[in-house]
Amino acid sequence: MSDLIVEVSGLHKSFGRLEVLKGIDLEVRRGEVVCIIGPSGSGKSTLLRCVNLLEEPNSGTVVVNGFELTDPDCDLDRARRTVGMVFQGFNLFGHLSVLDNLTIAQRKVLGRDKAEAERVAMENLTKVGLAEKAGSMPAQLSGGQQQRVAIARALSMDPAVMLFDEPTSALDPELVGDVLRVMRQLADEGMTMLVVTHEMQFAREVADTVLFMDGGVVVEQGPPQQVIGDPREERTQKFLARVLNPVHVED
Repeated sequence: MSDLIVEVSGLHKSFGRLEVLKGIDLEVRRGEVVCIIGPSGSGKSTLLRCVNLLEEPNSGTVVVNGFELTDPDCDLDRARRTVGMVFQGFNLFGHLSVLDNLTIAQRKVLGRDKAEAERVAMENLTKVGLAEKAGSMPAQLSGGQQQRVAIARALSMDPAVMLFDEPTSALDPELVGDVLRVMRQLADEGMTMLVVTHEMQFAREVADTVLFMDGGVVVEQGPPQQVIGDPREERTQKFLARVLNPVHVED
């Protein structure tokens, strides 16, 4: 089995005349945590959505867990089962309980029976610290709790790799920590993770590799102590100066 679980080569993506990704190359190894940072509009989320073909690239190849998703003959449904994705906006089914949110895809997609699906669901709710909320409805939960349920739901499908698209950006600041702690725990357990984030401390402490994107290209990549701690490229330096040292407006 190859050590590489995600291989992206020469990826281009345009929306109309706007070229969003301009020849991206990316490799992610099993058990690796890769954080993607950069300014808004740099193509970070589009890259993530191309990795499981929620967005179809104009050219280039995407291979995930041995499946070449950009091959027209690829069984996309089967390939996507190995990829978990957590979005900014939770995307829970509001009319279903927390438990049912975690079991519905297991039963419909993986063919698990009710008892097994519920066992797996409770195991993952326990992992994210929300076993006691199994009978609750999403509207009864805080934003941070809803995002942790979304993570548990993705984990219940036994993914080989997890994609996180700015999972804390829609949360109140006091709720961010609980979500990041769950993600840190997954990293410690060896989950392969590709994370678009603006949480620089998380990227510095948890990532094996950090990619800085700007203008649809990877400007710089390497270990966090290099890319965040001692960036070589001027664009990276300017971005980090803005996000790590924001201007404070005096009263």
